[in-house]
Amino acid sequence: MTELGSMLPAPCTSDMAYPCNTTSINVVSLSLACSGLALLMAIFLTKKLRSYERGTPEMNKLCDKIKSGARAFLVTEYKYLTMFVFLVFAVLVIIYTLDPPSNLLSLADNPDRLDGIRAGGCFIGGALLSASAGWAGMSVATDANVRTTQAADKQGLSVALRVAFTGGAVMGFTVVGLGLAGLSFFFWLMTLNRSVGDLGGSEHAAARSLIAAVDSLASFGFGASSIALFARVAGGIYTKAADVGADLVGKVEMDIPEDDPRNPAVIADNVGDNVGDVAGMGADLFESFVGSIIAAATLANGNAVKVALPFWIAGAGIVASLFGFFAVSTKDGANQRQLMFALHKGVISSSVLVLAFSAVIVSQFFPGDQSAEGWKIFACIAIGLIAGILIGQATEYYTSYSFWPTQSITQAGVTGPATVIIQGLGIGMMSCVPPVLIIVATILGCNALSGDYGVAMAAVGMLSTLGVTLATDAYGPIADNAGGIAEMAELEERVRETTDALDALGNTTAATGKGFAIGSAVLTSLSLLTAFKDKAQVGVADIGDPVVLSGVLFGAMLPFLFAALTMLSVQKAAGAIIIEVRRQFATIDGLREGTAEADSDRCVAISTQSSVEEMILPGVYAVLSPLMAGLLIGPKCLTGMLGGAIASGMMLAIMMANAGGAWDNSKKYIEIEGACGGKGTTTHKACVVGDTVGDPFKDTSGPSLNILIKLMSMVSLTAAPIIRGWQDWQFWYWGLLPIGLCVIATILVHHYYWKNTQDIAAPIDDVIKDAPLAKDVETPAAEEETS
Repeated sequence: MTELGSMLPAPCTSDMAYPCNTTSINVVSLSLACSGLALLMAIFLTKKLRSYERGTPEMNKLCDKIKSGARAFLVTEYKYLTMFVFLVFAVLVIIYTLDPPSNLLSLADNPDRLDGIRAGGCFIGGALLSASAGWAGMSVATDANVRTTQAADKQGLSVALRVAFTGGAVMGFTVVGLGLAGLSFFFWLMTLNRSVGDLGGSEHAAARSLIAAVDSLASFGFGASSIALFARVAGGIYTKAADVGADLVGKVEMDIPEDDPRNPAVIADNVGDNVGDVAGMGADLFESFVGSIIAAATLANGNAVKVALPFWIAGAGIVASLFGFFAVSTKDGANQRQLMFALHKGVISSSVLVLAFSAVIVSQFFPGDQSAEGWKIFACIAIGLIAGILIGQATEYYTSYSFWPTQSITQAGVTGPATVIIQGLGIGMMSCVPPVLIIVATILGCNALSGDYGVAMAAVGMLSTLGVTLATDAYGPIADNAGGIAEMAELEERVRETTDALDALGNTTAATGKGFAIGSAVLTSLSLLTAFKDKAQVGVADIGDPVVLSGVLFGAMLPFLFAALTMLSVQKAAGAIIIEVRRQFATIDGLREGTAEADSDRCVAISTQSSVEEMILPGVYAVLSPLMAGLLIGPKCLTGMLGGAIASGMMLAIMMANAGGAWDNSKKYIEIEGACGGKGTTTHKACVVGDTVGDPFKDTSGPSLNILIKLMSMVSLTAAPIIRGWQDWQFWYWGLLPIGLCVIATILVHHYYWKNTQDIAAPIDDVIKDAPLAKDVETPAAEEETS
């Protein structure tokens, strides 16, 4: 313990509002070491993954197509985001560098001319690391898919699970490694040469230095949140547009198997799994991970011990996740319950270890008279960790075909697709009950134990084992791609059966991961809301105040608007894919018979362009809405808006994610277990329609909503120093600029959106008229091409 004690911030013995003498490097010493360990683990797993065989030349050709398509998409997306990042960087530098009149703005008691550079630098750091995490995860996933297929062919289920899980683990350890390393480094950097003035002694000055450093980290979270939102929205639109187009034309109209090489949209569908469910998800949980630490550190109010604690708990979680990774294993011939238990072993073992590590850290951080407070905080960490596991279990119950809810959707397919959709919506709405009860109990319990800081530490505890939790989530798209490669390479049926079993498990783990992400997002957003209230000096926000209530109503509407925009974007992009797939079946001789090759590059290009264009409008609303409310009306209205968005966003996200996952697995229940007559029946086709409706629910709109509420909270926290102490309508004219920009952007993008929608209508009619079903066309009847 002596070596550990030398690294600790010196504990206080009296006034816990300020720390005793300490250094910022002690605050992040363990987190820097553990983040380096996570990155070394990611490198080790990458080398281990490359030791597995890649398979036949045909399999490698398909893998390379998927990889090049995913890279092309991310390069295009990052070009757009680079302009956004540098624009926001310039705005932050200008705002935080200016020394405004004291009667208008109050950035600090003693304004520091470097604050603009610090805020802008943190923003770029968060954005760059978030994008890097997504890129790294995508690169490894597109390499692991073909190796998983080969393992399923030559070595069986257990090895295939290990290969896919290793690919997912690279993503998990990369995210936590980059996130914790970047946050720790920028925190230390923000404490250097900090001008805080003489506040009455070195202890007070040290506290103010820590507060100022943590305030700068809000910009780091803003950068991470921005990339996460755009990556999740664009990736979700891409993957679901291609998936819907491939399913509706291929499986329903053409009556050909899933991932059939004759389907032009199959490659785009597999690309989408990587850019949406790997790169987008990685950026999403990267932001959740760093956001929870920022929220807890902000609420520490300059206390070095409390500032250090979330960094150290996150570092301990990385070590625990290392052990959890090696606990995952199964046997050949395992069923769905046994496969799920194999993954649960990793999560449970890492959870037990992180609790043990947390107990040791708390005992060292809070000795003597402070031990009672320390153990209350430890209880909050444990509650958050347990809450995350319980939310995952509840989500699994509502989305796995091993249980009644999903099976009931399959049974509803006997009477057609309409009843499948009705049953799925009902199951999705019902699934909101357990997570809400768990989150409410967590908030009330942690608040009673340790106040707002306790709630923030519950979020840190929930995300502490993200390394292994994210691995179980990212493994799903790899297994899905492995099945696609097996089908397109025309391998034996037993190989597809193995990959289908892994894919069905991946659907459940993905749904579980989404529930986990939503729960952590709510706790993190609530903590950020509390931090915003403190920084903006809001005081008490009375729900009976018309200004606050108006903000609540406006905020409750925003998730529905956001979900609507993303759903419409999927419909539009999917429409373009459907047109292209129908056109190719109608005009390419021999495509239906398998003697001609589909032009998959065309579908990849359509999905890429559509998704990148359609991510702009939702992103504009997410960033500008908090600024509009805060600058035009005031911080009380913004407080209400954040509360309303968190409440409605949580409900809508859970409903959409779970309904979509249940619809997907109701189809898998038929395809894998042979329920209700098996593949090709009318019940199967009805469930395919339900799965098509659920695709944008679970992979586009639902997952994006948790980023929306976190991004709005992070934008508000970043802007808090600007509107600190404002009264309602005090400086309403400052809101005219963001409102004007929002209106102009809305008009331009809205016009462009509907213009393109109308242009699509005519080609659809032409294709349907000339070739309603390509399977009925022996000689191509349509010669015209659609753009």
